[in-house]
Amino acid sequence: MKQIKISDVTMKYMTEGATLSFREKIELAKLLDSLGTSVIELEGVGNSRTDALRVKSIAAAVMNSVVAVPVALNNENINTVWNALKEAKKPRLQVCAPASSVQMEYLYHKKPEAVLEDIKESVSNCKALCNDVEFVADDATRSDASFLSSAITTAVNAGATTVTVCDTAGTMLPEEFGEFISNLKASTPALKEVSLGVCCNNELFLADACAIAAIMQGATEIKAAAHFQGTASLSNVAKIISTRSAAMDITTDISVSQLSRIMGQITWMCETERKKTSPFDSGVRADDEDLYLTVHDEAESVLKAVETLGYDLSEEDRPKVVEAFRKIADKKEQVSIRELDAIVASAAMQVPPTYQLETFVINSGNTISSTAHMKLKKNGQILEGVCIGDGPIDAAFLAIESITGRHYELDDFQLKAVTEGREAMGQTIVRLRNGGKLYSGRGISTDIICAGINAYINALNKIVYEEDEI
Repeated sequence: MKQIKISDVTMKYMTEGATLSFREKIELAKLLDSLGTSVIELEGVGNSRTDALRVKSIAAAVMNSVVAVPVALNNENINTVWNALKEAKKPRLQVCAPASSVQMEYLYHKKPEAVLEDIKESVSNCKALCNDVEFVADDATRSDASFLSSAITTAVNAGATTVTVCDTAGTMLPEEFGEFISNLKASTPALKEVSLGVCCNNELFLADACAIAAIMQGATEIKAAAHFQGTASLSNVAKIISTRSAAMDITTDISVSQLSRIMGQITWMCETERKKTSPFDSGVRADDEDLYLTVHDEAESVLKAVETLGYDLSEEDRPKVVEAFRKIADKKEQVSIRELDAIVASAAMQVPPTYQLETFVINSGNTISSTAHMKLKKNGQILEGVCIGDGPIDAAFLAIESITGRHYELDDFQLKAVTEGREAMGQTIVRLRNGGKLYSGRGISTDIICAGINAYINALNKIVYEEDEI
């Protein structure tokens, strides 16, 4: 059977109505990876450090799928993207270029000859860094046939291993698109040496049918989306191929038995409307208690686990975290990933407190909305904030945000008992994300609300300190 690759473009073309947080994008990539998606495509990397951290974090989280990131047609951006992507198990660089005269002249502002030269140079530069290079011809169905053939041949000769043609307008019927693919293969011998992919716009709600028509004419890779992005539906295409697998003599790596469950999770993640007034905009991280480290693990393994948690430790903090881990590991047989999180919070980036908790008053009950009246001290000055929240912790964090005037993505909130009995001590870990980087704080108290507030302020102080240092 011919293997058909399904390349998910959900994150690459994420719409405003389905904005995901930094951590949710990592979780989405993990879901797609476990589903058996062949390729997971991400947004490009601009000048933002956040973009590079996003790509690096997702690349580290994906175990089986190819991770593909588009590059601009210049060597500087190619190197920037590669530095973020190179640790992926299966990296892919995508060179996207306009194929129609409309896009070349009005969007790219270059003549066909200059575009061909840029394609050649960019694909060659990508190939020197990465074995898997994809050339994407935008608006291919409205291009001049001879130019499209020349562009594809140029890209293949420069080292492209996959060529994707896009029906950007989305106005072709399935029969027309199938004929377009057939004619393209006949006029471009270079396509025999590479995988041919398609990307179909869903303007006429025929993207799924057009993608299948392309497969019937020899295409082997389809760009689709787990959550609707105006292109073919990953779920629909996977179901069609699974149902007609024997008749069409094709198959995919998509796990159809898990399709419904994982699509449900992805839909919930992309469509659930979160309250803009709540700091809890990312949910709570999945439990990793089944993962452990021991005293026999090398420093490299410990730091790798820390990276898996999402931290980007400085050279100064790395030995501190390893040393703190050793002290704990010497006393117990196993150290869980959650405990490693607490170690990072207590050992990494200890800074002078910019904000200090002065007093707090929480009102909460089953018949009233939770309110928090918070007083923090900064540079000897008392700052106050009063907020209403969905619960006491929610209200307390919102009160801190109102005082600081800043909102940070709350990546995780953990709570566990560290002693037993009526006067048990509670430990909280708060993970805030700023500019893509994680900062964790730790708080311990017999009052879990107080522990949570202290943990939040501890993480907040690390962010403020680093911002002041820059």
